[in-house]
Amino acid sequence: MGELQEFLIAFGGNQDEDPEKIINIINLSIFELESSGIVLDAISRFYRTPCFPKGAGNDYVNAAARFHSGEAAENVLENLHRVEARCGRERVQRWGTRSLDLDLIAAGNQVRPDAQIQKEWMDLPLEDQMKIAPEQLILPHPRIQDRAFVLVPLADVAPNWIHPLTGTSASEMLAALPEEQISEVVPL
Repeated sequence: MGELQEFLIAFGGNQDEDPEKIINIINLSIFELESSGIVLDAISRFYRTPCFPKGAGNDYVNAAARFHSGEAAENVLENLHRVEARCGRERVQRWGTRSLDLDLIAAGNQVRPDAQIQKEWMDLPLEDQMKIAPEQLILPHPRIQDRAFVLVPLADVAPNWIHPLTGTSASEMLAALPEEQISEVVPL
C-alpha cells in the first residue's frame, strides 16, 4: 500500500429491466469495494441512460464515485473485476448486457501507459471501439470526453477533475457534448 490516491469509477448495469434492482447491485458493489479497503468519498445520483448501441438491451442505470486508496491502479482495476464477478458479471460480449460494469475512469492525474497510446485509443473509430479492447490499463479512460452517461454522474462527484492530457475539467467536457446526448441522461 502506498500513498492515498484519488480514483474515479463509473458504475453501470442493464441486465434487469427494473432500475431498483440495478441500483441495489451498484450499492452492493460499493459495499464490496469499501470492504476491500477502498475509501468512498462521494457517490453521484443514479441516472437512466439509453442502451448503446441502440437496441442492444435494456436502458442502463449509471452512477459515478470518487474513492481513495493506497493501492496501485492495476490493483484497483483487478478489485473492480472481482467485484463485478461477485455481482454476477459475465464477460460474454463487448458492450453487451451486463449485471454490473465498473470502469476505472481515472487515477489521480496518471496517464497510462503513455500519452501516445492514450491518444491512439482516444482517436479510435467507433467501429473499432466496438470490436477491440485494450490489453493494458489505459488511464484516463480514453473515451471519457465522448460519454454523457459517464460525465453527467462524474460532474456530481468530481466536476473540477482535470484531464491530465487535455487540460479540461469534467464539467467542461460535459458542457462540450451535444445537448441531445446530455438530455438522454435522466436522474432516477
